Amino acid sequence: MTYKAHDAFVAPARARPGLWRLLFGLVLVAVVFVAWFMALVAAIYLVSGTGGGQQWMARLATANTPTSVLLILAAIPGLGLGAMLAVRLLHARSPATLFGRKRRVIRHFAIAAATALAILAASFLVPTGYALRAGLGLSLWLSFLPLALVTLVAQSGAEELLFRGYLQQQLAARFTSPLIWLLLPSLIFGAAHFDPGAPPGVSWMVAGAATVFGLCAADLTARTGSIGAAWGFHFANNVVAVLVVALNGNLSGLALYVTPFGAEAVETLQPLILRDIAVTLVIYAAIRFALARRNA
Repeated sequence: MTYKAHDAFVAPARARPGLWRLLFGLVLVAVVFVAWFMALVAAIYLVSGTGGGQQWMARLATANTPTSVLLILAAIPGLGLGAMLAVRLLHARSPATLFGRKRRVIRHFAIAAATALAILAASFLVPTGYALRAGLGLSLWLSFLPLALVTLVAQSGAEELLFRGYLQQQLAARFTSPLIWLLLPSLIFGAAHFDPGAPPGVSWMVAGAATVFGLCAADLTARTGSIGAAWGFHFANNVVAVLVVALNGNLSGLALYVTPFGAEAVETLQPLILRDIAVTLVIYAAIRFALARRNA
């Protein structure tokens, strides 16, 4: 598997590769994202009234209930909508070109998601030194599961459309060096996961772990010529982190289990984040192997 497939993936972006178009495109993405979020907020107030809307805004700030987590995740697809609108208006190309070939996207998504879920499940067999706490009750968890999976598909897909689709394609159309079109979107992706509310010893490591994931996803996209593998990897990772075992605190409302500590447990979290990075690299290598073996 080489970067030959990346040439075809980037080809539609080469017609209009100007950096000014990319910069205006990113501004448009931000505008669409904010508009999408405000539309969600307006819908909440419309359904719940002023008092109920204010209560929902307080729940969204912590996202420790199932519906509040779903609403937070539902805001992310605005990024993907913005990227699709940007390529249409500023680059005069079809939004479908952000994905790659349809059959390849679907096949690679399935292979990557299955591979990642299998390895993540196996990783829970490694002792951690702490006991997980029960989160959402099983029956309630199962009732939310179908909608949660659909939302996570949309959320992870929107982020891949922006970072591995739009950003990577347009930078590769303008610059030949992989150091730019692989590294820059990954650094931005990592920065987007920086949490200023967490202790620095945790927030910087989380951003670093997200950057490592971004590099793996960018490389898979370049080697396969679609966002399918990166999307499947991203989806599987978020399924485990949001639905199976979540860090106690924000975004824990949909998890079947939660950790007995939160982001304040710096000394406990740091080695766990390093372990997560190692698991990410193992999954990345396994997905590459699976795709190469199937000549996919």
